[in-house]
Amino acid sequence: MFYTLITGASTGIGQEFVHEFARRKCDMVLVARSERRLQELSEEVNPSGNLDIHICAEDLGDPDSPRRIYEYCARKELRVGLIVNCAGFGFAGDYASMPLTELQEMVQVNVAAMALLVRLFIPDMIAEKKGGIINISSVGGFQGVPFLGLYSATKSFIITLSESLHKELGDKGIKVVVVCPGYIDTGFHARAHQYPEHSILPVSEPSVVVKAAIKGLYKNRLHVFPTFLDFLLVFLQRFLPRRTVLRTASFLAPLKL
Repeated sequence: MFYTLITGASTGIGQEFVHEFARRKCDMVLVARSERRLQELSEEVNPSGNLDIHICAEDLGDPDSPRRIYEYCARKELRVGLIVNCAGFGFAGDYASMPLTELQEMVQVNVAAMALLVRLFIPDMIAEKKGGIINISSVGGFQGVPFLGLYSATKSFIITLSESLHKELGDKGIKVVVVCPGYIDTGFHARAHQYPEHSILPVSEPSVVVKAAIKGLYKNRLHVFPTFLDFLLVFLQRFLPRRTVLRTASFLAPLKL
């Protein structure tokens, strides 16, 4: 029996992954800060109790949390066959005035926790000669975004690490895909102080991301773009000067400053 481990499972895209994998009758390990919310979600998607769903309440802002998550699974003998890294957040504003605690937490959650979690679990996947990793990035990771500079940098990290692991682990039976959506209707933007409704870009539902991600995993794609527009925005960058790409990114990212 293999389990799907989902970080950021309590809200947004992570929550939608939980619903989708429950529909697919998959056993899961749910990770987020709120144990109460995870318990409610588990009861919501598994009312009959037929699925084996484990709750691991951890704050990925704590540098030791990935190790505790791995140890939790090892202690309970939960063989994780798929990791879905959804946890992450953004902050909009002048980099010079960004609170240091916010900066450190974003790097820890978006970058360090994801990288360490993958590193801890992949030896077990290699031993099984199969497994999968879905990393949620953003179209914002393909270029800098003014006033969202650190967020776009963390998403760039996710893209490049995922690309490397896609090649490195492919011959070992492990599929690695990186999902790069545009605007998605979640609570992310309120925390980041963005106004996606003021952008000319459409706002998609989390289900669009989840379905594209799972399809991309099965087909072993490197990059997964949930919509054609997401793909087009990144594709057109190849033909534009970098300064133009930067100005366009700034225009398409309406902020609450």
